[in-house]
Amino acid sequence: MQDYEPDDVDFALIHALQIEPRASWKALAPALAVDPVTLSRRYQRLRDAGLIWITGYDAGTPGRGALIEIECAPGQSVATAEAISEDPMVASIDFTAGGRDLLLTLMAEDSADTSRFLLHRLGEYPAIRRARTHLITEVLFEAGNWRLRTLSAEQVAKVPAARPPRPRAARTVAPGLKRLIHHQLGIDGRAPTTAIAERAGVSNQRITDAIATMRRDGSLRLRTDIARSYSEWPIYAWYFMQVPAPLVERLRTSLGKIEEVRLAVLVASEYNLIMAVWLRTLNDVHRFELLLEKLLPGSRVADRSVVMQIGKHLGHILDDRGRATGPVVSMISPAPT
Repeated sequence: MQDYEPDDVDFALIHALQIEPRASWKALAPALAVDPVTLSRRYQRLRDAGLIWITGYDAGTPGRGALIEIECAPGQSVATAEAISEDPMVASIDFTAGGRDLLLTLMAEDSADTSRFLLHRLGEYPAIRRARTHLITEVLFEAGNWRLRTLSAEQVAKVPAARPPRPRAARTVAPGLKRLIHHQLGIDGRAPTTAIAERAGVSNQRITDAIATMRRDGSLRLRTDIARSYSEWPIYAWYFMQVPAPLVERLRTSLGKIEEVRLAVLVASEYNLIMAVWLRTLNDVHRFELLLEKLLPGSRVADRSVVMQIGKHLGHILDDRGRATGPVVSMISPAPT
């Protein structure tokens, strides 16, 4: 299965699942002109091969997330990354070329957890020589909004939207239940509501209502990711920028139009904007930098790094080809029983 090569139907299915990750196969069949049984079989094949993974998570509030640049002792970056990957607060780990060995994405439950990780837990890894932290103050664009360009506009319009909560559904979700849903969907974003209901000891309808309510209020986000090497954008790079404050507002409306952008966050550090992008060729690293400075006059790309390999992504351990073939380290533990 790990040698499976996706075809056009697979890419169409992935695009549809990027739009609505929990859409039923029956609901997707008209948009893709493929029967539900075939869609289910293709999805399972893609998932077993590690080519796609669907994750549910709580994006949180400002102060709960951070990007951390790590410099390791020579030859210790792999061992350090493997050790850090076991920490549920570390959502993603990139091996990079440039002024840093590793770039971590931290997703904490609150600002106190962020502080404890930075002040204490990083010190548990002796091979770390230096760490630079960029606290995320605002997410301008995140990869959950990034799409393949496989489906036509007509097909996109046929992909069903997420169902809103029922009028009779509770307006809030109990913290313990919310935590369990984050945990279960963090492992598998398409986990059946029946399985979650059995784990929680509540009705299936209550779980269905809770997921709909959490998606509506923003406390649950779902996204479908694809192994980068199987996309048309095999080059992955980070840009560390200094942007004049008046131009930040322009970013809110323009970033979604740049197909290469995967993540753009405002940070509190020596930079004020950090972006992750996918590019078609290595030469595009410099071309994209020129594009950024043209779109944002007065801005400066202070540094950049090309990602050589992704070790962990939203809790999923990836292999050296970027496939989610390893275990999943849930970004949140289930509610205590």
